[in-house]
Amino acid sequence: MKIEISKINIPKCRGMYKLSLIALFGILHLSAVMAQTATGFVYVDKNGNGKKDTRETGIPNIAVSNGIQVVKTDKNGQYKLPAGNDNIFFVIKPSGYAVPVDSAMLPKYYYIHKPGGSPASMKYPGVAPTGPLPKEINFALVPKNEPKQFRALIFGDPQVYSQQDLDWFRKGILEEVKGVKNVAFGMSLGDLVGDNLHLFADYKREMATLGIPWYNMVGNHDLNFDTGLDSLSDESYEAVFGPANYAFEYGSAHFIVLDDILAPDPRKNSGYWAGLRPDQLEFVKNDVANTDTAKLIVLAFHIPMKDYGGRAFRTADRVKLFGFLKNHKHVLMLSGHTHLQKQNFYTKEEGWLQDDKLHEYNAGTTSGDWYSGELDKNNVPYATMRDGTEKGYAFLNLNGNNYSIDYKVAGKPSDYQMNIFAPKVIGHRKDTRADFFVNFFMGTESSKVEYRVDGETEWTALRRVETIDPSYYEAYLHWDLTNDLMPGRRPSNAEVSSHLWKGSVSTELPVGNHTLHIRATDLFGRTFTSEKAIRVDEPKPYPPIY
Repeated sequence: MKIEISKINIPKCRGMYKLSLIALFGILHLSAVMAQTATGFVYVDKNGNGKKDTRETGIPNIAVSNGIQVVKTDKNGQYKLPAGNDNIFFVIKPSGYAVPVDSAMLPKYYYIHKPGGSPASMKYPGVAPTGPLPKEINFALVPKNEPKQFRALIFGDPQVYSQQDLDWFRKGILEEVKGVKNVAFGMSLGDLVGDNLHLFADYKREMATLGIPWYNMVGNHDLNFDTGLDSLSDESYEAVFGPANYAFEYGSAHFIVLDDILAPDPRKNSGYWAGLRPDQLEFVKNDVANTDTAKLIVLAFHIPMKDYGGRAFRTADRVKLFGFLKNHKHVLMLSGHTHLQKQNFYTKEEGWLQDDKLHEYNAGTTSGDWYSGELDKNNVPYATMRDGTEKGYAFLNLNGNNYSIDYKVAGKPSDYQMNIFAPKVIGHRKDTRADFFVNFFMGTESSKVEYRVDGETEWTALRRVETIDPSYYEAYLHWDLTNDLMPGRRPSNAEVSSHLWKGSVSTELPVGNHTLHIRATDLFGRTFTSEKAIRVDEPKPYPPIY
C-alpha cells in the first residue's frame, strides 16, 4: 500500500491542518503495520538448542501460517507471511518430524506477535507486549519416525473451577492415566478450567505430570468475556497455550484445532454462540488446500456442530466449512462441551458433500457431571454424566486414514463398556414385567445390542429407547431420599440418553440364580460383552386382611 503525500488535499485552516496531519500519520503508520512481512526458516534442529545455527539446514515444502494465510517454505526452508499487530505465527508440523516441547510438555510450534500486548483492562492477564517484529521467526523441527498406526489420548472438559476440582481431576483421572503406555500425544477438547482463568497455570502444571506432548483447545469457560470482541476473547488462553486455531500432522492424520465459540454472541452482543469467524474459515480453507486428500483430517473443536437448544452451531459456518472438505473423504470430528457422550452424524441435508455420513464424536468428559455425585473409595465423585455415561476419557486409535475410538471409564477395567440396570429378584410366573436397561456408552442408533439368559443358544435383540437412564435417576433420587446430608455436590437433572436399550426377563425362568448376558457391537464392528446376576423366587402369598 502506497500513499503519495503530494496527492492529498490538506485544508488551509490551521486547526484542520493539524488534525489532518495527525490523521495522515495515522494512515501512514497503519500502512506500515499492514505492509510488514514476517519471514524466517523451518529448519532441522540438530543440536536441540532451539536456535538456527549456521550449519543447520532449512526444510523445504513445510506449511507455515499467520492464522489466516498458509504458505510453504521454499527450497531453502524460508517462508514469508503478511504480519499485522496481532498475529500468532506457527509451523504446521508435518508427519515424520517432532516439534520441541517445553517443561510442561506443551509443543513449541508458534511465535506470538502482539507489539502492544493484550488489553490491560482485562480481568485476567493476557499476552505481554512482544515488541517489534523480529528479523526472523524460525521454527525448529526434529526428524522422528512416526508410524501410521498410533493412538492419542482425548480428554473432554476437565473444567476445574477450584483447587478441590483440581485435586479430584488429579486423583480421579491423571493418576490413572500416568500408567498408560504407547500414547503419541494427548488433546483436551476445551473447557480446561471453569471461568477462573488464573487456574490455567494449575491445570498446565497437573497435565505436565503425564509426561507426553499435550495439545489444548479453548472452550467457552476459558474465555475473556470482558473484552467485548470475539477476536480478543482468547487472549488469556493464548498467553498460556498459544494459538486457539492451529494444525499439525502425525502419521497419516492431519489435525485442525478450532475455537468455535463466538463471544459475544453477535445476535445480542452478550453470551456466546457456536460458529466460526471469516478469518478462521479462511485458515481452514487454506490449510486443507495444502493437505493430501489421502490423509485422515481430524477436526477438533469444543461445541458440537449439531443443532441443539438455543446455542446451536451457526448453520452457514458449518456449510462453508464442509464445502472446503468436499475433496476429502476421510474426515472425523471431535467435540466436547455437552457433558454427555454421543455419536453425531452429518448428511447432505446438513451440508456434508460426501455420500457417506460424517462422524462427530461428542466425547464424554473427565469432569463427568461437573465433579458431582457420591464419593468413591478414594473420596472422588463418581460424576456420572446425565445420560448415564460414566466419567472417563478416550483413546483415538489411528491406522493410516482409518480410525476407531475406545472409551475408558475411570477406575474400571478397559472392557467395561456398558452398565446394566436390572431387577435383583423377580417372582416366578408372577403377572408383572421384569424390564432391564443397557447403557452402551459408545452406542449409536445403528448399534446391535442383544441378550440371552444363562446358556441359551439364541441371542435376542434389545430395543433402543430414548429415555433417561434409570440407573442414573436412582443415584440422583438418592440425594432427595437420604435422611442425612451427603458430602459433595448433588447431581444434575437427568437427560435423555442416546445409547440406551431395553428388554424384559421372562418370569417363566425356573426358581434359582440366573445370569443375564449382554452382547453389544459398536460402530467399528467390535463386540463387547457383560453380564448381570438375577434371582427368581417363588412369590410370597399376600398376608391376610384383618
